[in-house]
Amino acid sequence: MTTIRLATIADVGGIRRLAADVWWPTYSTIISAEQIRYMLGKMYNEETIKQQIETNSQTYLMFEVDGVATGFTAYSPRTENPDVYKLHKLYCLTHTKGLGYGKLLLQAVESAVLSAGKSVLELNVNRHNPAVGFYQKMGFEIAYTEDIDIGNGYWMNDYVMRKIL
Repeated sequence: MTTIRLATIADVGGIRRLAADVWWPTYSTIISAEQIRYMLGKMYNEETIKQQIETNSQTYLMFEVDGVATGFTAYSPRTENPDVYKLHKLYCLTHTKGLGYGKLLLQAVESAVLSAGKSVLELNVNRHNPAVGFYQKMGFEIAYTEDIDIGNGYWMNDYVMRKIL
């Protein structure tokens, strides 16, 4: 049985484990191991996730299969334009690819955006990430490209993709 539920502070460790389990196979052919370690340490440290959940600066949803955390997502209104929501994260364990779990998580986010009275959802995705095809299949279009300096000499080379709900 699959379940999607709101994440709590008790899920921080699980989110961190899932991120590491997904990031290494996903990004090891796209960016260096050093950059993966840097980004995981910056974006997925315990304090950052805890603060995001406590302040609701990002809403995290957990995806569970038979009670086992298998994926997660995080989203929020954009700070510079609260009429547009941003999908910050959407990750499912690699061995579950093709089972529809990512689609279910994305649909949960889209439902939340519509419930908030908004209709635009954006995300950033590495230009070399095969997930670009997944997002296109889910109705997203490439709006523009951007290169983001994330510090320590590392860059995120992304597409910004947009979907009108």
